[in-house]
Amino acid sequence: MAEATTDAPLSAATAQTLAPGLYQDGTGAVRCFWCEGDPLYEAYHDREWGRPTADDRYLFEKLCLEGFQAGLSWLTILRKRESFRAGFANFEPAAVAAFGDADVERLLADAGIVRHRAKILSTINNARRALALIEEAGSLAAFLWRFEPKAEDRPARFDKASLMPITFTAQSTALSKALKARGWTFVGPTTMHAFMQAVGMVNDHIEGCSCRAEAEAARRAFVRPA
Repeated sequence: MAEATTDAPLSAATAQTLAPGLYQDGTGAVRCFWCEGDPLYEAYHDREWGRPTADDRYLFEKLCLEGFQAGLSWLTILRKRESFRAGFANFEPAAVAAFGDADVERLLADAGIVRHRAKILSTINNARRALALIEEAGSLAAFLWRFEPKAEDRPARFDKASLMPITFTAQSTALSKALKARGWTFVGPTTMHAFMQAVGMVNDHIEGCSCRAEAEAARRAFVRPA
């Protein structure tokens, strides 16, 4: 896959050769269409989205924030992320599991987050379920990575036309069912698909995106938790 290396802005004619679903900034970086126009979103796309991790705290944070994102845009959640972290004890499962009624009221009064009672209660519930899952599987990561799709289950092409219609998969559905069976909430198949994309369980950067090869290299080097 050819990647742009020049820092000079490309001509309009060159930009027009990009595949659908890609755009190019003034430095020559080619990105997936969904982060265009917002520096915070671009940084998230470049440094975080699609990069594999086995960090339980981070994985729990992403599960919670994907739940909060339901019905909203991810950019809305991203802009409130630091307030979410402050309000939810940096998403340390043990700390959130200890939240009580006073914490719920505190969070409902916090204009820096999404003040949705059911989602707040879900986060506290899921923290308690996360502790049980860590005891069951050894780590949250060890359980979640069991649901990583195999190569043969992935699309033949990673272009916008192939990826956009996919809102859930057999694997995200299986993960959703497994979590729901253990008492988790706001973990539907579509939410779990977005989660799997975000934490590098799949690499859905569009072919031609400057970050696709980097994410794929990170996935090859990543040691799956046992």
